[in-house]
Amino acid sequence: MILRIVKMSFHPDKVAIFLDLFARQRAQIRAFPGCTHLELWEALPNGHTLFTYSHWDSEAALEAYCQAPLFQETWTATKVLFNARPEAWSLLQKG
Repeated sequence: MILRIVKMSFHPDKVAIFLDLFARQRAQIRAFPGCTHLELWEALPNGHTLFTYSHWDSEAALEAYCQAPLFQETWTATKVLFNARPEAWSLLQKG
């Protein structure tokens, strides 16, 4: 299993736009082949740094998602809302 964490820092006035986008897309992302879990977390105290936390069956499943139109559409709409470069980690669960 692959754990994927993506840190995103938004312009404060753009957070609501992202939350609306995530609410519309989350069911499709969760239903994507190989995705077994998806959550959205908010960093305290500022409220404009958010993290996605997802589980994937394999690196291949995650890569297929990253190449899919669903990701391309979502990422294109999301990246214009950032106030800093996003950070992402793919972690392999051990034990």
